[in-house]
Amino acid sequence: MEYGDDLAVAAGSDAAVAQRRKKRYHRHTPRQIQQLEATFKECPHPDENQRMHLSRELGLEPRQIKFWFQNRRTQMKAQHERADNCFLRAENDKIRCENIAMREALKNVICPTCGGPHTNDDYFDEHKLRMENAHLKEELDRVSSLTSKYLGRPITQLPSSMQQSLSMSSLDLSMGAAAAAMGGPSLDLDLLSGGGSSSGMPAAFQPVSDMERPMMADMATRAMDELIRLAQAGDHVWAKADNGGCCREVLSVDAYDTVFGKPGGSRGPDVHVEGSRDSCLVLLPAHALVDIFMDSSKWADFFPTIVAKARTVDVLVSGMAGRSESLVLMQEELHVMTPVVPTRELCFLRYCRQIEQGLWAVADVSVDLLQQRDHAAASRYYGAPPQARARKLPSGCLIADMSNGYSKVTWVEHMETTEGDNKNPINPLYRDLVLSGAAFGAHRWLAALQRACDRHACLVAASMPHRDIAAGVTAEGKRSMMRLSERMVSSFCGSLSASQAHRWTTLSGPGSSGGGGDDVGVRVMVHRSTDPGQPNGVVLSAATSIWLPVPCDRVYAFVRDENTRSQWDVLSHGNPVQEVSRIPNGSHPAASSISLLRGLNASQNSMLILQESSTDATGSQVVYAPIDLPAANVVMSGEDPSAIPLLPSGFTILPDGSGGPGSGSLVTVAFQILVSSLPSSRLNEESVATVNSLIGTTVEQIKAALNCSTTTH
Repeated sequence: MEYGDDLAVAAGSDAAVAQRRKKRYHRHTPRQIQQLEATFKECPHPDENQRMHLSRELGLEPRQIKFWFQNRRTQMKAQHERADNCFLRAENDKIRCENIAMREALKNVICPTCGGPHTNDDYFDEHKLRMENAHLKEELDRVSSLTSKYLGRPITQLPSSMQQSLSMSSLDLSMGAAAAAMGGPSLDLDLLSGGGSSSGMPAAFQPVSDMERPMMADMATRAMDELIRLAQAGDHVWAKADNGGCCREVLSVDAYDTVFGKPGGSRGPDVHVEGSRDSCLVLLPAHALVDIFMDSSKWADFFPTIVAKARTVDVLVSGMAGRSESLVLMQEELHVMTPVVPTRELCFLRYCRQIEQGLWAVADVSVDLLQQRDHAAASRYYGAPPQARARKLPSGCLIADMSNGYSKVTWVEHMETTEGDNKNPINPLYRDLVLSGAAFGAHRWLAALQRACDRHACLVAASMPHRDIAAGVTAEGKRSMMRLSERMVSSFCGSLSASQAHRWTTLSGPGSSGGGGDDVGVRVMVHRSTDPGQPNGVVLSAATSIWLPVPCDRVYAFVRDENTRSQWDVLSHGNPVQEVSRIPNGSHPAASSISLLRGLNASQNSMLILQESSTDATGSQVVYAPIDLPAANVVMSGEDPSAIPLLPSGFTILPDGSGGPGSGSLVTVAFQILVSSLPSSRLNEESVATVNSLIGTTVEQIKAALNCSTTTH
């Protein structure tokens, strides 16, 4: 046999060994872990009959059951030993420090009678100090024993964060409070201290420890079971509600408490329950939707109008191909695109399960890691922690594969919110929209999902016909233009969040005092722009929200029409604009599209305007940004548009949530301007006055054009 044949045989042998090792590897599902953990708590050493029973019930081999219990006992023993070692090491260090302190004290002792070095052991009795230390240690052991009996676990397993908080002095707390009080925004407009940064989540959770994982799996399994029951429940749990002429399903809270055995009476008087269900068909296969939902980056990109930020804290179970039986811990911020509605910050478990062929379920449930150290408190996941303003109860969706690449999605949204946040309340203009559940309900999620799927389908179908007024646009040019517009919309949505990371300052103007009226005053925010695809320098964002007694579709048609743009666009100086090219951006091209506009003013021939208009059943938006002619040529030729700088402005249009005959529109107008290309420059009052005048003039011209200049809400 040739040398090459020997290598082939050896390689085949190694591959076979690797394959056998790979086959022996098995990852238990959350349901299996839940049952095994429950049995382990009752009986850490099951006999053969018990192992056989578990084997039949869980679909595992008896050897797998045996090895799991052996590994779990070893793991518990190692954890206890590590905890004890840490405790003993800390005690050893403490005694060593005491010895050093006593030796230093003995060196520096002065006799109180003569003022010379002390030679009498009566004044500083080291033996007396050691006796006192021994007494204190006995007292510590006694308190630790009582505490461990009360908590049901050794005191050495208390979280380090609790020990750190107990050791923090009152001086540290008062200084921290003072610093926080001094850190508020001021209209000196030296706002470059980090407020307005678009990166990072406000409060980052740490990855889950080994002791917390079984409890997390139990929570996820319970949430999945409840989600499936809610999604399939009938009229005894879900009631029909008429919201603005649209009939939707809302949760009957009393019926839910009865059916699911929840302690409804334990809710505080300031707790508001939002529960809704809806279903629709979307143009995307089920497995593709699951991939998007389980990836926090894709999740945020797919829902920019709802998800301000999202990140994966930890992957507890990777599952099969990252899908079935996957369990991840995620953190996100949900927003309404206006600076006057605070974001909802959530940390939750997301669990995916393939129920049967072509049917998937994705379940969410909030989790507070600060309470997870106590298993008894963690099992009561239903109750919202007092510090949380929003908590997601078992929610999610069922995704069923249909024919021709479609999926039927049944969405359940169930959340408890706590009112009374005096530091960042909901503005009265948006109160009806938020408290009615329309702002974060299932209907809005599905409308955004449908729009995103339609947009994705248009991006994939590069050969879809489109109207081109000027020169021909290739399929590559079309995709490049859509990618550039997608980045523009994502940047615009992210710039409007009212999160803790965005420090908006209210300028003097109508509604700025927090009273009534039909607008809320102009809010400004400034940040250093260093992200790719944005102009480098200091960027000033300004926005205001107004109420108009006009239907949403009428406002949307007015601001997106190039023929009426000169009536509100101050920067066009009253000159008309012409549409150069239009690309459909959804299943209804007449309602959703991406356009290139050109001003007919001779001095503006070198500038074009990229504009995306989109609408769905829950609201509309028009986003635009100026681009120069060379950048437009890059896009039209199909080149990579990621290096083209964009500074988007635009409008969001939402129903006011009243649902009555006099209902109108909530319109947010937002602008972004580059103050200086030097990152070290400061913002001046002239720039603020300019953007304040820009927004004020735009609002007044829109009101005048729609014949509602003097109307108040």
